Amino acid sequence: MVTVAICVGSSCHLKDSYDVIGAFQKEVADRGLGDTVKLSAAFCLGKCGFAGVSIKVEDKIVTGVTTANCREVFEKEVLPLL
Repeated sequence: MVTVAICVGSSCHLKDSYDVIGAFQKEVADRGLGDTVKLSAAFCLGKCGFAGVSIKVEDKIVTGVTTANCREVFEKEVLPLL
């Protein structure tokens, strides 16, 4: 099981973190990975100064996530861990 925590803290909330959550939910559903990818919300990951939303994939923090690049981030950061 791969765990992906998406920041919903103040800064990321203003950068549309809830839309990013929706985009990640769609990636998981479209690929039939509901049993192997766990999505959760997280409070501040300490990377507020970066553009986009911060996420944590297992122990790695990834910054700059948007709905526009969500698929690319999912393919680069999540799929290789499955």
